[in-house]
Amino acid sequence: MADPRLISIVLDGDTILSPRAEVDAERQVAVADLLAHNRFEPCRSMARGHGGPFRARLSIKDGRLAIAVTDEADRPLETVLLGTGRFRRPVREYLAIRDSFLAASANGHPAQVEPIDMARRALHNDAASLLKNCLEGKIDVDFDTARRLFTLLAALHPRG
Repeated sequence: MADPRLISIVLDGDTILSPRAEVDAERQVAVADLLAHNRFEPCRSMARGHGGPFRARLSIKDGRLAIAVTDEADRPLETVLLGTGRFRRPVREYLAIRDSFLAASANGHPAQVEPIDMARRALHNDAASLLKNCLEGKIDVDFDTARRLFTLLAALHPRG
C-alpha cells in the first residue's frame, strides 16, 4: 500500500544562511509542520514501485537545489535537481520581508506587523506555487508541502 509522504527531512548545514535563533525556530517549525502533514510523491521512485514513506535531504550543489530521496530504510532512490536561478528573487524578497516582519514583531509595532505579514504570506504563496510548478513531473506535492519546502529552500540560500 502506498504511503507517499516524508517521514524525515534533513537540511545541509553547510549552506544554511542564518544561524539566528528566530530564523532557526522558523526552520524547525517548517520541518515539524512538513513532517506532520505532507504529500510527497517522487515520480520516478513511485513508477518503480516505491510507494513510500520517504526521507529527503535538501542541499544546494553547483547552484542547484538537490533533493536526495531515500526509502524508509535510508536506501537511495533518486536525486531531483532544480536550478535555483528562478528562485533567487523570491528567496531574496522573502528573506527581506521576513526580516522586516521579525523586526516589527520584536519592536512591538502592531500596526506594522499585519501589513508586513500579509505581504509575507502572499510572497510565500507565490513562491510555493513556483516551486510546485518546477517540481511537476519530478515530485508531486500539495500546496502546503510546497510552501514548507520553499521555507526550507530559503534557509538553504547560499551565503554571499
